[in-house]
Amino acid sequence: MEDDNEPEQTSWAHLPDVCLRHVFHWLDDRDRSRAALVCKKWSWAMHSGSLWRRRTITFYGRPSRARTLEFQSALWYVKKFGKYLEHLEIKLSNPYNTAFTQKFQETMRGLLSHLGKCNSRLVSLCIKYLELDRLIWKNAVRAQFIKNLANFLRRMSKQLDYLNLKGARVTLEEGCELLNSLSCLTNRSFISEINIEDFFSLHLPVYSSTLFHQTMGKFHSLVILTFNYNCISDELLNILQEHSAHSLCTLNIKCHIHDPHGQVVWGTSWANLAQRAPRLNVNFSFERVMKHNHLARILLVEIPLRSISLRSCYFSDPDWTIRPTLTNLLPAYCHVLQKLTLELNNDHEVLDDELLQLILSCKRLLFLKVWAFLSVTFMERLLQNRAEKKCILTTIKVRIYTARQESSEEDQLLCDIYRKFKYLIDSELNYFVITYPMV
Repeated sequence: MEDDNEPEQTSWAHLPDVCLRHVFHWLDDRDRSRAALVCKKWSWAMHSGSLWRRRTITFYGRPSRARTLEFQSALWYVKKFGKYLEHLEIKLSNPYNTAFTQKFQETMRGLLSHLGKCNSRLVSLCIKYLELDRLIWKNAVRAQFIKNLANFLRRMSKQLDYLNLKGARVTLEEGCELLNSLSCLTNRSFISEINIEDFFSLHLPVYSSTLFHQTMGKFHSLVILTFNYNCISDELLNILQEHSAHSLCTLNIKCHIHDPHGQVVWGTSWANLAQRAPRLNVNFSFERVMKHNHLARILLVEIPLRSISLRSCYFSDPDWTIRPTLTNLLPAYCHVLQKLTLELNNDHEVLDDELLQLILSCKRLLFLKVWAFLSVTFMERLLQNRAEKKCILTTIKVRIYTARQESSEEDQLLCDIYRKFKYLIDSELNYFVITYPMV
């Protein structure tokens, strides 16, 4: 005889563990904790290590009550399930005074100390935009934070595979101390990916530092390295060739107007590295470094350039022209270039013909993003050539600048062009084109 008092179980009670964990994966911390109260099975699911492998903690400069609770919850769960953690990201949102940085440093000291003792799985650490050169960082607080982080990196160096300290803005000595922490146990590091873009303070000629070269010589299996051009030298390229040529696939290089970029780097150094590292692709990003003589010193023909971005950031200079770069410099990479980004304030020169000719000459170009003064008919010519398979573009993102406040005529022309090539755009292209008044 069945017991009428026995509660009827739903299909959720028989859900396989793997499915239950998948459901829990999509819940935030608050909903997970509530779901764990349902029954023992759900409580066990809550403690599954697979749910706690990846965590992000955001430190808010001016948090609301909801964000404060979110932060406290994230911190608590990282400490509770820290032994399972494999990927950790720390974010700083609008740090605004010395009290905030003091509290951040103290919280991070406790967190890193705890993880250093309980965790042996961490393979990825990301702490971006620390901006340690800002006045809100007192010297003692800054020094203590760097010491704590260096100690943590030392403990994690055996398993850490990815480190992102983009925007840290440290001194040369501080930066090398942090990077050296990854190799201090064996005097060599096998980490595969490092992002040290804007890692050093502005204006530092890192390329001339023996200390930096010694530090980089300890990395023996780099696959991806992201950094600034003020670190580039013949010595560094030779170090990468000697220690990481067997593994090196990607160099992401940023060159900013405020970073030193007048050093002489020989083409033979690039050629030797490219020869020893046949899988190497180089991606260059230039910000306000637009003059042809500056670019020509940097963009040597021996570089296996896959991607280039040139951004003038709305600055206009009547003495500057982009035409020689489009006609003389970039065509040297026509057999390797796959991605081209141009954000130009070229209100004093028309570039339609030169840009189209460059695109057609680049036989492997797949991605095009252009923000510039162009005629609308440029788009019709480009799409016609794409329809005739004279180029292989798959992504076209164009913002056509116009000096007129009213752009309805241009917008109508763009609509007509879209209708004419709709079959091509809908089936083969990631396409987005608009007009943008620059008044």
